Amino acid sequence: MVPANSFREDVIAGLSLPQKALPPKYFYDAQGSRLFEAICRLKEYYPTRSELALTRGHISEIARFARKNSTLIEYGSGESMKSRLLIQALRPSAYIAVDISADALRHATAKLRRLFPWLDVLAVHGDFSRPLKIPMTQARGRRVVYFPGSTIGNLTPEEAHAFLRMTRGQVGPGGAMLVGVDLKKDANVLHAAYNDAKGVTAAFNLNLLARINRELGGDFRLRRFRHYALYNVALGRIEMHLVSLVPQSVNVGNYRFAFDAGESIHTENSYKYSIAGFRALARSAGFRGEKVWLDPQGLFSLHGLVAA
Repeated sequence: MVPANSFREDVIAGLSLPQKALPPKYFYDAQGSRLFEAICRLKEYYPTRSELALTRGHISEIARFARKNSTLIEYGSGESMKSRLLIQALRPSAYIAVDISADALRHATAKLRRLFPWLDVLAVHGDFSRPLKIPMTQARGRRVVYFPGSTIGNLTPEEAHAFLRMTRGQVGPGGAMLVGVDLKKDANVLHAAYNDAKGVTAAFNLNLLARINRELGGDFRLRRFRHYALYNVALGRIEMHLVSLVPQSVNVGNYRFAFDAGESIHTENSYKYSIAGFRALARSAGFRGEKVWLDPQGLFSLHGLVAA
């Protein structure tokens, strides 16, 4: 679990901004992780399906790029569906799962230990967007960070650059990174993916307020807020918001925050890239773009990067 002090500080700071905001990493408590797994199975939500298709279609090439005997480090391990395919093909010397959700981390690593009893599976509970101490292993191969799921799109381009620089330092010269990147596409496809008909994404977004109520003594009335997602064409990103339906005040511990009707809390960005645009970003952070794989529809990409 994320330390309560960090969670509280980030929530208070975010709600004090002129444009109220909350970091998306706090979506993933136990309920949030379950809801995100449900999102990944929705017909409208193409990223998981597309990335799984490209992984299955190119798994031999992806494994050759990563190289045998490597140490595979996965940021945001979640259900680890795609990593199971990679482990089977790659047979790494060690697998290190890093996740901010203790529940997701525990379940994912337990399943991998059952499926691959020969594999050295290590768990690191922490926020991979900040510097982390990755444990050393006996493996002699190179370190390969696996970062699927287009989570890098939740970072601003400046944050993504800093994150890639940090990752380059973790893998070292000659190390590698496999990173899932969602591609720019028709706005209608994007709108449907983040505004699903069943309302699962809305529940996922609103669960962040429920978590604040439960863990930080908040008194958000969830029925007074509405999920809203839009594609900001100028910035090339999906924005998720929670919009106040009425004028209201909300308490979080000893702090009170006023909302006007229509005022929002900005909860997440999801940046979309062109292939050339992401390669340029990676190059500026010290990686060479060596490989790129696409799903059959060309909706999603997996980039193979090598640390210069």
